Amino acid sequence: MAKTEETKRVFIPGCSLPSYNPEAVGKTLEFLQEKLSGVGSILKCCGKPTKALGQVDKFKERYKGFQAEIDKLGAEEIIVACQSCYLTMSANSPQKVTSLWALLPEIGLPEEAIGIGKDSDITFAIHDSCSTRDRKDIHDGIRWIIDQLGYDRVEPPHTKGTTMCCGFGGMVVPANPDLAQRVMEKRTSEVETDYMVTYCAACRESMVKGGKKAVHILDLIFGGPWDSNSEFPGVPGNPVKGWVNRYKSKREIKKALK
Repeated sequence: MAKTEETKRVFIPGCSLPSYNPEAVGKTLEFLQEKLSGVGSILKCCGKPTKALGQVDKFKERYKGFQAEIDKLGAEEIIVACQSCYLTMSANSPQKVTSLWALLPEIGLPEEAIGIGKDSDITFAIHDSCSTRDRKDIHDGIRWIIDQLGYDRVEPPHTKGTTMCCGFGGMVVPANPDLAQRVMEKRTSEVETDYMVTYCAACRESMVKGGKKAVHILDLIFGGPWDSNSEFPGVPGNPVKGWVNRYKSKREIKKALK
């Protein structure tokens, strides 16, 4: 948990994003601090996986502690980068909960990111997260971001409100990895382009496991320009990499809040 001098808002990046790209976590927080006043941050699981496993009492216990940390900061608004966090916190926290992807069209993008992909030879297919398939503001925000960056984009047959599960939902990967792989391949098989963009790090990993070259949208905002000669991120070889990245994310957050 980290607090600014007068915390009005708290940025919660979730679990999968810090495990994937610590630099993006830090840069996102720094950008929010530039654009908004009083932005603090918490790096902690909201407990959604516990609830997904049916351990409702344990979820309630964990969320109570999580909520206590938010309240201790005194934040009036929670800004989230994770769609599962968005739904979980919207249902369980009294604070206003805002998706980063709906917020960015309001506050803009870093100047250096605007138009960065205009000369790219890549067309990205957008994979929408299934947990927020009914959130038009998030869908519109993602497409606004990509257009501002200058990359070409295409919609899969199943998109926005009809998007398909990436294969990570409902804890299916640890429970039934063979089924998860089939779901991943089913999703990517309907996309003609070799390149996909997601706004969930777990979804990004699923698209890679399904045979595509995939990035998280923060990779596009804070990295690149990306083209067909770029080296695209793969899948971590073991869970240790994710834990190391979470530790690095913690350091990035502390650095941003100094």
